[in-house]
Amino acid sequence: MFHREPTMFRIRGRRRLPVAALALTTALALTATACGDDGSSAAGSKGGEGSGKGEITFWDNNGGVRTDVWKEIIADFEKKHPDIKVNYVPVPAESVQSKYDTAIQGGGLPDVGGVGAAMLAGIAAQDALEPLDKRLDGSSLRGKLNEGMVESVRSAGGGSALFTVPTSANNGTLWYRTDLFKSAGLDAPTTWPKFYEAAEKLTDKGKNAFGYTIRGGEGSIAQALDAAYGQSGITSFWKGDKTTVNDPKNVAALEKYVGLYKKYTPSADVNNDFKKMVAQWDSGTIGMLSHNLGSQQDHLKALGADKFRGIPNPTLEDGTRVQLSNPVDGLGLFKSSKNKKAAWQFIEFAVSHESNSKWNESAGAIPSHTEAAKDAWVQKAEPTKLAAEALNDGSIKIVQLPYYLPDWNTISKADNEPNFQKVLLGKMTAKAFLDTLAGQLDEAQAEWKQRNK
Repeated sequence: MFHREPTMFRIRGRRRLPVAALALTTALALTATACGDDGSSAAGSKGGEGSGKGEITFWDNNGGVRTDVWKEIIADFEKKHPDIKVNYVPVPAESVQSKYDTAIQGGGLPDVGGVGAAMLAGIAAQDALEPLDKRLDGSSLRGKLNEGMVESVRSAGGGSALFTVPTSANNGTLWYRTDLFKSAGLDAPTTWPKFYEAAEKLTDKGKNAFGYTIRGGEGSIAQALDAAYGQSGITSFWKGDKTTVNDPKNVAALEKYVGLYKKYTPSADVNNDFKKMVAQWDSGTIGMLSHNLGSQQDHLKALGADKFRGIPNPTLEDGTRVQLSNPVDGLGLFKSSKNKKAAWQFIEFAVSHESNSKWNESAGAIPSHTEAAKDAWVQKAEPTKLAAEALNDGSIKIVQLPYYLPDWNTISKADNEPNFQKVLLGKMTAKAFLDTLAGQLDEAQAEWKQRNK
């Protein structure tokens, strides 16, 4: 129930980096279209340290959504470092992976780019990123980053070297219209039974009112699997060498979930990515929306603080809450950069207490910098506070997604998003969909194990 990074091509016949699928710690277990001006070379280039002055290029992996706050951080950085100019390139989240892949093969990578855990394995396997352990150890960030987030991106990138500095963690959130719930006399949708009850009672097609909006476009697989595992109560993605995605309990849960489509949701949902889904919820009379903490500011602007609330995903009737691990976002330094010294200074500044707090407050996400996580706004932002508390108190059981598989993004997105749309439209059964997904995951897992003996 959160946004995922976009499609990547499948990496076959290329040696993959060994990966240790580390579990996240209790703190968190969560969730760029232009070339560099210097025409930098493709993956594997050693680049250079440079003078620490001059120009660097930064690709924002959620361009358009976080552009304003990044421009503010860049202005602060350039004021402190007048000898460095940052060329900001906003790349929409839905196209950033393909842009990286194209640049890796043909040249033109940025100096710094947003690289989240979900896409990290594929980029690291192509030898495009600079290891950052030594730089981090010698910086002001040493000992200041959330250990759970650090281990998350270390695991996703190969299990040994750190290829991206974590900036934030997100969490699956159920947003609901408190005004609509109050008018209908409904309890908060804290459990799955209450969720389904609200979806039905808040739907009035004659008035274009719906109980829920389901994600059928880009990014749909993560949300669908989150709903399946959340209802089935299964807490492990693997059982031996086989995935649990097509366990009969998950099949039954997904069947119930997709049964909401068109009955209690708008028909347009079949094509909605997170941007369209959020805009639709903010401007209409839809009771509930599953997304992450990142859309909080959109809801505030559209609805005001009194008409909505964001809570952790629903629990089972016995109080058990199960959800998928959310990818941690971060900043990577590309090997082909010819000015790594300046690029690292930008990363260090962007993840410093003040900047990290500023960015995460804008996004409503959980800061990676431990001092930023203690700032007053975190306590005042209820959805962020509730998410952090639920993760820290151990009440959430996390299903760890296999971000370490270089094929993960392709399988979970390009290979299966069209199939999920078929399920919504009644052209494919939930069982056939999950069986297909399971077969691909089992194959990818077997290949990964064989390559990393």
